[in-house]
Amino acid sequence: MEGYKMKTIPSFGYEILRDHLLPSILGKHEEDVLYWAGKELARKFPLFSMDELPSFFGEAGWGQLILEKEIKDELHYILMTTEEMSINIEQRCFRLEAGFLAEQKQKQLGYLTECYEEKIEKKNCVKFILKWDLKEKI
Repeated sequence: MEGYKMKTIPSFGYEILRDHLLPSILGKHEEDVLYWAGKELARKFPLFSMDELPSFFGEAGWGQLILEKEIKDELHYILMTTEEMSINIEQRCFRLEAGFLAEQKQKQLGYLTECYEEKIEKKNCVKFILKWDLKEKI
């Protein structure tokens, strides 16, 4: 990201915050708060195109994001772990990433967009499904 110096952050420190501290602080509101926090991050770090997402996810330490398929009013992404950062798929809430994806697409497209995630534990990955409503202009 322009204007930010890339630093190596130990994955253990990130994991402590993301997988242990945030769930403890947010409790039953974790999913909702993280989704809206992801949307806020997207507003603070707007991307010019969805093609920039894999790079952003990698630089943020969120994992490797791959566009799986594109349908008329949907995008499907797969988030996988990288060598640098292993993601605890079972424990982690991925609403932060979902909110980020939804807001980026909504800003670029101009239509109400939501994102849903589906954990695929056997493959150690998460599938994100972005859907937008062409009747709901923003």
